[in-house]
Amino acid sequence: MAERRLTLMAVHAHPDDEASSTGGVLAAAAASGIRTIVVACTDGRCGDGPDGVKPGDPGHDPEAVVALRRTELEASCDVLKVDHLEWLGYLDSGMMGWDTNNAPDCFWQTPVDAAAARLGELMTTYQPDVVVTYDPNGFYGHPDHIQAHRVTMRAVELTGIPRKVYWTTAPRSMMARFEEVLREIGFTEWDEPDIGEHGEPIEIGVPDEEITTWVDISEFCEQKYKSLATHGSQSENIFFLQMGLERFTELMGIETFIRVQDTTGAAVPESDLFAGLR
Repeated sequence: MAERRLTLMAVHAHPDDEASSTGGVLAAAAASGIRTIVVACTDGRCGDGPDGVKPGDPGHDPEAVVALRRTELEASCDVLKVDHLEWLGYLDSGMMGWDTNNAPDCFWQTPVDAAAARLGELMTTYQPDVVVTYDPNGFYGHPDHIQAHRVTMRAVELTGIPRKVYWTTAPRSMMARFEEVLREIGFTEWDEPDIGEHGEPIEIGVPDEEITTWVDISEFCEQKYKSLATHGSQSENIFFLQMGLERFTELMGIETFIRVQDTTGAAVPESDLFAGLR
């Protein structure tokens, strides 16, 4: 009997999220023979349309945006050598505070248990050893990221399948350097704080000592860079590319996580999501 392949499942809110926070570990896992699954919770309809047209503005066609972003995510997954892409298909809820947060069919309004049951079916199908998603604040307060966290953790609880669970994060030391570089290249939107569910400003990243897992993905940064580039319709979301590949690799060559569930007993800090599994 053939040996069962280890499996990584990354649960993300929108097309392009798979590249920015987990592009490196997905590419690295695929290169080492690990099966990779990307789950996209929403359809991305609240993203930009052609030429950067914003939701609600003349010329923004949500259904056309959905079709375009699906194509872009499929291309990204091809670059990262992802084995399976799964769509939950919920309506994109938009940024915190937008009217779209109140749409009855949007992801933010979907009962957690209902969405978790669907995600749990995928976990049962694929039997992921490692699951990656966002922290309780969705990294920067986006309602769909927060909901993806809630749904994923509930699916983990319901199925008991993953042997390790991680939240994506960033060290404060890296964020400080990141902001410096963004200002150098003229990207000033970063100066505006993100707002949380209750109107509070959100500080992105965590103290370095809270990070359990530091994965060197520099060997795969070109793939990560190219996967981000497939999401060309969302130019504001992929501003990382303005750095150029060399600086991108310098700043984005390590992906960091907080390990929140583990059955292996692997010591932390660790440098591999699959420590204790291989």
